[in-house]
Amino acid sequence: MAHRPASIITRTGDKGQTGLSNGGRVAKNDPRIRAIGEVDELNSALGLLLAEPGLPDDVRAMLTHIQHQLFNLGGELSFPDPPKTRRLIQAAHVKTLEDHAARFDAALPPLKGFILPGGCRAAALVHLARAICRRAERSLVALAEIAPLSEHARQYINRLSDLLFILARFLNRAAGKEDVRWIPETSNPD
Repeated sequence: MAHRPASIITRTGDKGQTGLSNGGRVAKNDPRIRAIGEVDELNSALGLLLAEPGLPDDVRAMLTHIQHQLFNLGGELSFPDPPKTRRLIQAAHVKTLEDHAARFDAALPPLKGFILPGGCRAAALVHLARAICRRAERSLVALAEIAPLSEHARQYINRLSDLLFILARFLNRAAGKEDVRWIPETSNPD
C-alpha cells in the first residue's frame, strides 16, 4: 500500500498543483487530473446509487466491484507512464463488463427508439452515472492524445457506460416502470 499522510490536510496543493504517484507535481487542471477527477466523480455517483434501498443483491455486488475497479483506474491514471505492472485495468475486466451487460440485456425487450433518463429513482441515478461515465471517457480520450494510456482503460470506461445504460433499463423493468421514450414531436416549439 502507498504511503498515506498522517493528515488529509497537507497544504501542498494551495498553489494549484497536486502530486502524482511517481512523486511529480502537475497543475490541478492538467488533463490527467481532470480524468482522475471525473473517474472519481463517477465512482461517487455509483456510491450514491448504492445508497438506494431495494437494489437487487447481484446489482449491488456488481456495482461495488466496479467501484473498486474505478479506484484502480484512478490509481493507474496517477502514474504518468505506468509500467505494465501498474496497469491495473486488464482485458479480463473489460470482458467482465461485457458479460454483465449481456446478462442484463437478455432480460430486456428490444429497444425500439431513443429513451430519456428517468423512470424509477434507481434507474435515474444510473442514467446520471452513465452521463458522468461518458464525460470521464471523453477525458480519457483527451489524455490519450497527449500521454500514454492503456487501451484497456479506455475500453473499460466505454463498456461501463454501455452497461450503465442497460442497467438503467433493467432497473426500470424490475421496478415495473417503462422506459421514458423520447417523442420527437414534443421537441417542436409549435
